[in-house]
Amino acid sequence: MTTPQMLLKASDLKPKKDLGQNFLIDPSTPEMILDRAGIAQGCNQNLIEIGPGLGALTLPAARRAAHVHAVEADRDLIPLLEQEILSAGLSNITLHNRSILRIDLEPLLAEGRNTLVIGNLPYNISSQILIRILAFRHRITRGIFMLQTEMAQRIVAPPGNRDYGRLSVALQYCGHIRMLASVKAHLFYPKPKVDSAIIEVVFPEKPELQAKDETLFFEVVRAAFGQRRKTLRNSLASGLADLGAQEAEALLIRAGITPSRRAETLHVPEFVQLADLLFDKRQEDENRYKAENLPSQ
Repeated sequence: MTTPQMLLKASDLKPKKDLGQNFLIDPSTPEMILDRAGIAQGCNQNLIEIGPGLGALTLPAARRAAHVHAVEADRDLIPLLEQEILSAGLSNITLHNRSILRIDLEPLLAEGRNTLVIGNLPYNISSQILIRILAFRHRITRGIFMLQTEMAQRIVAPPGNRDYGRLSVALQYCGHIRMLASVKAHLFYPKPKVDSAIIEVVFPEKPELQAKDETLFFEVVRAAFGQRRKTLRNSLASGLADLGAQEAEALLIRAGITPSRRAETLHVPEFVQLADLLFDKRQEDENRYKAENLPSQ
């Protein structure tokens, strides 16, 4: 069996720390991931893979799915990937030598909602990648992500947990999340310092919660966690330009939220309610301003 070490050595390459490269060395792990994710043989879905590396997950995924768009930032790995794909006799993989943070995702998405995103996410940019994927969630059915265990725990953490934060609220607002499996550090080359976990995020076609203005919703969440040691009254006043302490307190009371609570205690529906009330307030303020500044007849 050809190992990642052998492939890299033959091309005089080494794993790149700045790209967070850790290659799967156990061939049974990708199959386990696909099985747990429900990606069965004959799956008619379009897959976007983030960071295919040397193709450990790419090749078995392509044997099951309709098509795989493999997005790889490291140009040095592209010739190796092309050779692995050729040797496997697969014709349903398209390689894209771009960063997932910069590539135009629109052409990669299937018509309707028939795209699934998978990937082993580099720890240093995993939050950025997840936020970027969320922007396209109306065209994506599910995301299957391998993350460092600490990051996965943050995402699934409930309110009141010390790991619960901005990313937890964002992902839990956008989809239904569950842990699929854990992957031990010794199954990678080079061996990372911590184990990994695989999560599934299902993006419903009709979300149970829908903020009136999602940009404002994420703005409120960001402000609330911006200074998480502060009370919501003070963190919102600090993080939202049009709210002073008194306005923030009045808004929280109107939402039925005690102003002395902290961001990590709020459930996702409470954040939605808070954002919707702020949206209404801004609309009222704008209408009032327009009415008061109508030109005299």
